[in-house]
Amino acid sequence: MSRETFLLLAVGYYIITMVIVVIVLIFLNRRYRKMLTNEINNLERDKNLIISSSILSELNKVEALVNNEELKKKYKSWQKRFETIRDSEIPKITDEIIELQNDFNEKDYDKLKKGLIEVELNINYLKTKADFLLDEIKEITLSEERNRETIIKLKADYREIRNLYSTNESDFEIIKTPLELQFENVDKLFGAFEDAMEKNEYLEVGKIVKAIDDLIGNLKIVIKETKAIVNMGGILIPKKIEEIRSIYSKMKAEGYNLDYLNIEYNIDEANKKIQDIFSRLNVLNVVDSIFELKTMLDYFDSLYNDFDKEKLTKNLYEEFKRSILIKVTKLEKINNEIYRKIDDIKYSYDLSDDEVLVISEIKEEFGSIRSSYDHVVEMERNKSLAYSKLHKEMEILNNRLTKCEEKLNVALRTLGSLKEDEVRARDQLDEIKEILLQAKEKVRSYKLPVIPKNYYVELSEATLAINEMVKELDKRPISIKTLNVRVDTARDLVLKVYNTINETIKTAKMAETAIVYGNRYRVINRDVDLGLIKAENAFNRGNFKNSLENAINAINIIEPGIHERLLEEYK
Repeated sequence: MSRETFLLLAVGYYIITMVIVVIVLIFLNRRYRKMLTNEINNLERDKNLIISSSILSELNKVEALVNNEELKKKYKSWQKRFETIRDSEIPKITDEIIELQNDFNEKDYDKLKKGLIEVELNINYLKTKADFLLDEIKEITLSEERNRETIIKLKADYREIRNLYSTNESDFEIIKTPLELQFENVDKLFGAFEDAMEKNEYLEVGKIVKAIDDLIGNLKIVIKETKAIVNMGGILIPKKIEEIRSIYSKMKAEGYNLDYLNIEYNIDEANKKIQDIFSRLNVLNVVDSIFELKTMLDYFDSLYNDFDKEKLTKNLYEEFKRSILIKVTKLEKINNEIYRKIDDIKYSYDLSDDEVLVISEIKEEFGSIRSSYDHVVEMERNKSLAYSKLHKEMEILNNRLTKCEEKLNVALRTLGSLKEDEVRARDQLDEIKEILLQAKEKVRSYKLPVIPKNYYVELSEATLAINEMVKELDKRPISIKTLNVRVDTARDLVLKVYNTINETIKTAKMAETAIVYGNRYRVINRDVDLGLIKAENAFNRGNFKNSLENAINAINIIEPGIHERLLEEYK
């Protein structure tokens, strides 16, 4: 491709690209301008809709209804507000929209955007203002229809209330007079409503309708709640009060302390509250009356539980009272017995003051428990505390006594183990001596050519240990810790002697058996004869282990495996 052709193509592509860009920009500009035009037109339409024919039509209706000075003033005020919107505020918005059109034509889009927002806010504000005006006017123009509908419903509710009263008149005897006066007031207000409607006094009609609505609403509540109030305040609660007083008096006579329940005071307060509720009922005020009466009923019902609780805790208290007295007396006796012997125990077993201090502490604790117990019993005799509180006190005392009993049991086990250790040591002394005697008899029963030297050394140590053990048992006081050490030492050394002589005799017997068994091979084999001679020499010197090894090695020449057979034969 030549240079000229390449340049022509490049220029062509550039021109086409620029044309496309221009076309796109023109399209986007037209689209944006169209959007702005639509927004301006929408604002124009919204402005024109503010002043609708509805406001003017409703004002004309009010003009026909004006028949008093107050309504006349309201009409003039609404007319003036309408004229202000139509003749002053609407033209201002019109001018603002014209200004927006000028900005559009001049393509001042930044200013146009701000203007669009401001005009939209002004239109919305003015529309709200016009709607509010229309609603105020309709309060009058639609009042007849709306109030008629309301009055029809109220009359239906009123008839229902009157019928309920007539069929159950005896239930409302207590408020008959104020209730009938209220019925008269409602009847008068219905009459006043009709008069006001005939005279087109629509401002007064609204007040009358509200008054009727309030009266009938209150009558509904009174009719609905009066029976419950009379039933609870005049029958149920007084009956419960009478029962509570009877149970209270009986329990007081039986020795129960119920002062903490404040029953007399609460009954007086309940009666005052009931009087107040009935006073308010006489003026048809039943606000919170049901709630207050239910609260009182719940309180008096809870008193039955309190009475039952006192009866139950009295029985529990009596059980604690008996069991604690028996237990503390028994444990005190045991502890006092130990306390009297504590000096002897200290001397007999070489105990320090700290080691026997627990007995004194337990004695003091038992004394404290006894004192607390007497105090609680005294409060019961004086009737100065309720049984529920007395039971709690006894429960605490019982827990203290249980802990103290555990402490005493530990001390008894500790002190008892000292005596047991002494008795056990004496029994073990006899057993140790018996084992040592058996060892000596074994030595005598088997005529060993030589007794090993270590036997005499171990025998001497064991005998010395037994003597030390005897000395410790004869001491006063006895040190149990030292005694236990002496017992362990003597037992270990005696067992060592016993095991040594057992092992020695066992080895000697096996060596002797092996030599006797090997004698049959002496004449057959010279090596066997020499080996057995070594075995005999070692046996006579008291070297039984070496003797056994020589005998087995000699026999093994003729009879391999002899060691296992000799062992089986020995067993």
